[in-house]
Amino acid sequence: MATWYDELKKPPFTPPKNIFGPVWALLYLFIITSLVFYFLSPSKPHAWLTGFILVVHFTASFSWTTLFFKQRKILPALLDLLMIDMTLAIIIVLFSQASTISALLLIPYFCWGLFAAYLNLGIYRLNR
Repeated sequence: MATWYDELKKPPFTPPKNIFGPVWALLYLFIITSLVFYFLSPSKPHAWLTGFILVVHFTASFSWTTLFFKQRKILPALLDLLMIDMTLAIIIVLFSQASTISALLLIPYFCWGLFAAYLNLGIYRLNR
């Protein structure tokens, strides 16, 4: 049975659907490990700002699935992804001040976020 997503035109390099689960499992492992290293680090410069940006980031992150798949709002989902990517870049910089390893662990997530933005933009452009 084809879903709404299956019927969309997709940009080049769109991975098969069965790739997303394993990639996200690995990314969640990196994200959780990064958070542990950050919160266990003895020095956390800009801790309040970091906490605020984390809340904004994860709120945007959890909103994307609803925007894209449930509400089928491709452009708002793209804007949400751009917020995810921008806040993640800030988080990486802030984490690097407390723990280099916690910042480095987020690099694959950031790359995936940029790739997701490319896919979302491509879907938006191909399916207006």
